[in-house]
Amino acid sequence: MSRPITTFDEFRDAVSAYRLPVVLLAALELDLCTVVGNQTWTVSALAKELRVSERGLAILCRNLAMAGLLIKKGTGYKNSRLGATALNANHAAYRGGYVDLIKSHWGDWCRLQESIRTGLPIDHDVPDSPDWRRRFTWAMHHRTLEIAPAITAQVKLGGAGTLLDLGGGPGTYALAFLAHNPHLRATVCDRDAALDVAREVAATHKSGRRLSYLPLDFTKEPIPGPYDVIWYSNVLHIYSPEDNQAIFRRALAALAPGGRLIIQDAFLHDREGLFPADASLFAVSMLLFTKGGDTYSAAEVKRWLGDAGFSQVKSLHIKKSTEDWEDGILVASASESRPKMSARRTRSRGSSNSH
Repeated sequence: MSRPITTFDEFRDAVSAYRLPVVLLAALELDLCTVVGNQTWTVSALAKELRVSERGLAILCRNLAMAGLLIKKGTGYKNSRLGATALNANHAAYRGGYVDLIKSHWGDWCRLQESIRTGLPIDHDVPDSPDWRRRFTWAMHHRTLEIAPAITAQVKLGGAGTLLDLGGGPGTYALAFLAHNPHLRATVCDRDAALDVAREVAATHKSGRRLSYLPLDFTKEPIPGPYDVIWYSNVLHIYSPEDNQAIFRRALAALAPGGRLIIQDAFLHDREGLFPADASLFAVSMLLFTKGGDTYSAAEVKRWLGDAGFSQVKSLHIKKSTEDWEDGILVASASESRPKMSARRTRSRGSSNSH
């Protein structure tokens, strides 16, 4: 949404914007791009392969071609580049984890009223299983495959020798930092099921030998260190203000003097806390899926960091076409003069590396 809704026609258009997403989701549910593969199909032949009606498929394919997902050639259809790769389960570039998450979110968002009434996530009484955590972690890896290298190329770590990817899931960002910084050693900290995925991802990455793994509930336990840099990306929004402030204090204790906590998230930037629109809408996801999460203004997060004891907090600007979120990175520095932490360095389980 690029401008306020002021007329009924604009309201109608905004509400009716569900139409194309439903068309795209229908294609995903049919696994259409995988079936199409690298061939050109007539509607008749493709309908037989998918076991659907010709009339229904003809209208679906026309709209997918209108949207650019398919390419129409006379009476035939073939995949676009995107359809043939990221949406094709038979291609190495398939983003299946994230595709599955997108499909599930439609039904979840249709239950929004439940969370509005209760203030609780829609499945608050369902425990977080290791299998679900694995699938979600793969989805996060597929989400950040392209953007992580672009962002880490612009986040200069200076002479940092150690980095902690706090709540880093698949370690996609940690591996991207390692690729850009040959002398860096990194650790990804998360739950065991997420770290299992991180190990699988790292095994395919030439920088993976410099990645360690730290299973830890950092919302409750001290964070061992010290580290020169702590990267806290797309985690802030999961937790309440109180939880984040406690995490900031633990992060500060785990930093070496002069170390940096770098936060990437969906910050709100205007005085009233409404924009950018993506950040406001993302708060709805936090209502649906977390017990206390939200999106926060950059100004209030800067205050929390100051209250936690960081000596300096500033924004880091990333090129507009390569951002994850609009103006979405804050850098908080630990004082150079503060005493070194006394916590012991910890060897991470399942790794031969230590910090």
